[in-house]
This record gives sequence, structure tokens and C-alpha cells, in this order.
Amino acid sequence: MRNPDVDMRTLTYGLALTLMIGWVLWIGKPVLLPVLSAIIAVYVLLTAAASMGQLPVLGRFPNWALRAIILLLFTCAVILLFVLVINNLAQVAAALPRYETNLDAIATQFAGLLRIENEPTWENLRSATLDRIDMGSWVTPALLSLQDFGVALFLVVLYASFIMAERGTMAKKVVIAMGGETTGERALSLLSRINERVGEYLFVKTVLNVLLGGISYAIMLVLGIEFALFWAVLIAFLNYIPYFGSIVGVVFPVLLSLAQFGSLWMSGVVLISLTTAQMFIGAYLEPRMMGRAFNLSPFVVLLALAFWSTLWGLAGALLAVPMTASLVMVLAEIKLTRPVAILLSASGRV
Repeated sequence: MRNPDVDMRTLTYGLALTLMIGWVLWIGKPVLLPVLSAIIAVYVLLTAAASMGQLPVLGRFPNWALRAIILLLFTCAVILLFVLVINNLAQVAAALPRYETNLDAIATQFAGLLRIENEPTWENLRSATLDRIDMGSWVTPALLSLQDFGVALFLVVLYASFIMAERGTMAKKVVIAMGGETTGERALSLLSRINERVGEYLFVKTVLNVLLGGISYAIMLVLGIEFALFWAVLIAFLNYIPYFGSIVGVVFPVLLSLAQFGSLWMSGVVLISLTTAQMFIGAYLEPRMMGRAFNLSPFVVLLALAFWSTLWGLAGALLAVPMTASLVMVLAEIKLTRPVAILLSASGRV
């Protein structure tokens, strides 16, 4: 017969532990966010290095050389990303007066279609809305936050470098920590399966996002959208966020085209073109390339987005699904926690 006091005590301890972990995640955001980002980056980099090893010429290089090459490329990519953000924010600040004029012209055109451009109500509405919008004030906070963004990128590269450097000695330390060769080999085998599945998922997802960014960049370049490269990079990053990321990624270039051209027809062309690219990647390529790697329940995905975005904002939303999918893969490889992974999955097959 179960003891109610024991059950209540267990529930209390579990609730207290959950609250403690949540508090640590909230307070430790400045430290934990770069570390988790670096770990996810390392999974992608190691899988990319293994893929490079299958190429004809690069396959002759030792593993450490391939990892050094991919780490160097990653560092260059991070630096270019930071430079891209700085340059585009400066250019957006310079183009704001022209955008404000185009938006004002579109609003006036709408008022003309509704036959209210000469009404006092329109003048009141305009003075209370458009005339109060100071787009320049939006850029200033973004420029001030660049320092934190640059520090975060630097820490991600630094942590990723040290994690990759210590990976070679990790196997020896695991064997020693497990207390023997037999137990250590089993632990290493489990870690190897987990790393393979997590790395495969993150690498394929990253490849798909890069492909989506490339297609979006080509579309915006053909249509003459300003800052096409910046928006393409933003679309690629936001595609890590399921459901909402693809929508938000398309909204920004569409709104820019509206401000840039002052034409609803052109904005409609941009919307249809970028949405088609999103559907091609999300509905056609992703299910075929992901296989069983991405197997989360839609409800679990929404919970993960709500939890991590509440804790860490946009960065948490970007990392929510990779971290949750990785956690499910880890739980699936451990016999004791496999039932939990099955409950979190979409199909029950893990």
C-alpha cells in the first residue's frame, strides 16, 4: 500500500527542484546561453567536419585538421555576420526618411480610396498615429545592443573552440569516471549514438536553413529588395523556430518592400515568392531529409517555444526546438527514460 505522505513529499521535492532549475536558468542566462549555443554549434561543426572527410581531397586530411578548418570557417562566418548586422543597421538608419515618406504616401492613398482624406477624422487619426512614429528611435536601441551581441558571438566561438579541443581526451575521462573498461565502453557507445543523432539533426536543419536563406536571397535580389543579404540571413535564423519563425521571417521583407516601393502589388509579389520558398523547404525537402530525427509532438514544440522564449526571449525561441529535440534523442537512448521520450515524440517511434 502506497504511503500518501511519501507521495506528497516526493511531489513537493519535485516541484521545488523544478522551480530551482527554472530560477537558475533565469538568473544564469548570461552564462548558460553562450554555452548552450556553443554546444549546439559544436554538434553542427563536428558533423560538418565528418562530412568533409568523405570528400575526395579533404578525405586525406587527419580529423584534427578537418575540425580546425571547419572551426576557422565558423569563426569567419560569425565575424561576417557581426559586420553584416552593423552595416545594415547603419544603412537602414540612413534610409528611414525615405521609408517614412513612402509609408505616408500609401496611408494617404488608402484614405483617398476610403474617401476620408479630407475629413477631420483622418487628420486626427494621422496625427495620432503616423505623425507620432519615430522610426529613428527604433534603430538607436538596436545600435546600443550591438555590444552585447558581439560579446555573445565571441563567447560562442571561444567556448566552441575549447569544447572541440578537449573532445579528444573526453573518451579517456569517461572510462575513468565510469570505473572500468567495460562500463566505460558502454557509456561511450551510448554517447556515440546520442552524438550521432543529435549532430545529424542539427546539421541537416542548418543545411536546410542555409538553403532557404540562399533561395530567399536570390528572390529578393531579383525583385530589387534592399538589404537582401541581411533579410536572407534573418530568414535562415528564424527558420529554427517552427510555425512562427517562417511567418515572421517573411513579414520583415514584405514590410520593407512596402516602405521601399510604396506599392501593394510589389509587396504581394514578395509575399508570394518568399512563401513559396518557405513551403518548398518546409513541406517538401525537410520531411525527406530529416527522417526520424525531428519527431516532436506539436504540443511539445509549442510548450518548448513558450518556455524558452519566456526565459531567454528570441534567443530562447531559436534554441528551443534544437535543445528539446536533442533532449528527446538523449532520453530515447537511455532505457530508464525511454518512455518519457516516447510520450514527447510525435509518432511514438524513437
